[in-house]
Amino acid sequence: MSRIEGLPDDFDKSLSISDSPSTKLPDSAGSTSQPSVPFPLPPKSKDEEVTLPAIPPQMESVRAHTAEEIVQMINKAPLFMTSLDDAGNEDDNVELEAMRALQYEGTRAEIAQNFREQGNEMARAKRWKDGKEYYTKGLAALKQPQSAPPLTEDGEPLPTQNLDSETEAKKEKEIEEACFINRALCNLELQNYRSTIHDCASTLHLNPTNLKAFYRSTLALLALHKLPEARDACTHGLRLSPHEPSLLTLSQKLTTAETAASAAATKQKAALERAAKEHLLLATALKARGIRIRTTKQPPDLEDARIHLSPDPLAPTSQVVYPLLLLYPLAAQSDFVKACGESDTLQQHLEYVFPLPWDGEGLYTAGGVECFMETGAGGMVKVGRKVAVGDCLGEGQGKAGGEVVDGVVRVMVVPKGKVRGWVEEMRKRKGR
Repeated sequence: MSRIEGLPDDFDKSLSISDSPSTKLPDSAGSTSQPSVPFPLPPKSKDEEVTLPAIPPQMESVRAHTAEEIVQMINKAPLFMTSLDDAGNEDDNVELEAMRALQYEGTRAEIAQNFREQGNEMARAKRWKDGKEYYTKGLAALKQPQSAPPLTEDGEPLPTQNLDSETEAKKEKEIEEACFINRALCNLELQNYRSTIHDCASTLHLNPTNLKAFYRSTLALLALHKLPEARDACTHGLRLSPHEPSLLTLSQKLTTAETAASAAATKQKAALERAAKEHLLLATALKARGIRIRTTKQPPDLEDARIHLSPDPLAPTSQVVYPLLLLYPLAAQSDFVKACGESDTLQQHLEYVFPLPWDGEGLYTAGGVECFMETGAGGMVKVGRKVAVGDCLGEGQGKAGGEVVDGVVRVMVVPKGKVRGWVEEMRKRKGR
């Protein structure tokens, strides 16, 4: 049931009950407060102040920015921030600085534990780089000097801060071990294998029975192909826990890698021994034939072309095979023959390469050219086209005296009609 009450005698009759109440409430200073806006308002131009109708400040603050700008401003708020890159100038971000300051309040163990838990969250989300940073901050917090405890009004430490030093040290050691081994996991996932090994070593220094340290260091050493060190780490872990499934699986993987490495080493050793024998037999064969080999400061790239014994590089009865370079000095052209046996004649190879595509005059024919080689003494010697290449090289009875330069037999081919002029030109050059 409604009630009708009388007005008090001191009621001001001049007051109009029908008047609507003011929308502006006085603040503590007596001034009228303005409604807050979610985003900063840009300054208005004089035309906008005069011509445009007024809209609520909240709507105006939203409409004054693009969607992208609003998202950027929201990302600067710590509760909505997804990346520190969005924080802008961190010195001006008061909320962010306040939250960061909270991270460093409390004892060293409490601060480090806070970073450890944040690192664990990042690791569960597989954000390995962020997790590594948090674990690093946790370890750094444990190295900082202990902050002074808060004081009461009388200047005495708060009772809650009187921690047992032995208990606190034990707790710090536990957190330090966890930060090291968890950071080792982050480094392992980031393929920072050497850092993983260092973190595992630091963990084992604190706790020599930490199986995760042996396991993760074994993985890192295996990735670096340091198989003996990996086997040593795995063996130490299995001594502590002979039936640990992860270490047993890793041991089998190590055995497979060791078998493959042993086979590769055996194959490489055999290849090196064979190459050494081939080199010795080739050197003996060249020496027996009196072949002179000269090397310049800038040898050409011959790829797989080389002097060798054929058909069997390990048989003393095999013949020597040389790369052959046919030079046409008057035309500034050349032809390269990868394999020229010592029993081959120059005529055979000239017949193969002639006619030359650039020889428009037809001067270069198998029977219309002369061949020359440089000698070890620095001169020039004419060699027969039908003489075996082996007889054109080396010194001794029946040898023309030609030399091998940079592992290649060089033969200069000149048309017969131009031999005299070319020889005179070469003599003038040698005289200079």
